[in-house]
Amino acid sequence: MSDEFLGDRKRALEEAFFAKENERLRQRLRQADETKARKQALAAASGISDEAVLERLVALDLGSDTLAALSLVPLVMVAWADGSIEEKEREAVLAAAAETAGTGGREVDCELLDRWLKQPPPRELVAAWTDYARAVSASLDDAARQALKAEVVGRARRVAEAAGGFLGLGRRVSAAERAVLERLEQVFSG
Repeated sequence: MSDEFLGDRKRALEEAFFAKENERLRQRLRQADETKARKQALAAASGISDEAVLERLVALDLGSDTLAALSLVPLVMVAWADGSIEEKEREAVLAAAAETAGTGGREVDCELLDRWLKQPPPRELVAAWTDYARAVSASLDDAARQALKAEVVGRARRVAEAAGGFLGLGRRVSAAERAVLERLEQVFSG
């Protein structure tokens, strides 16, 4: 065999090898970009900024729509705890929803939230949220679970504090709202 033939075969083999390696590298970069985009979408939908929590939520294959609902249902639960929603509570729920880009702009999300603010969410929704939140929480490590709990319960607490008692005096959070907040905390207790 000629040296030229062997040289051509060697170059072809090297090119094939590097083409395969380049494709693997491109694929890894594409996956990293997709993961980054999903984390950004989850952060926008939930307000969560903790990278470890976001990575774990991506690994669980949660979508931003699901996470947005995960963060809004507790707000509505607390707002309805006393049997009615005061205007300040309604404003606090809407402000929290606006913080989360995953819910604030889409018409369907706005309609759903509006419906939940006009009448209490059905028990099935609360039960489904509780089951889902427990499952997500159980799959997170302790630090991630605490961060998610702090985000979700913290927003719910702001809604509970929005009414501010009679004429802004007295207890800021009613007994019924405290009971809902305690139930929310228990969901994330593992």
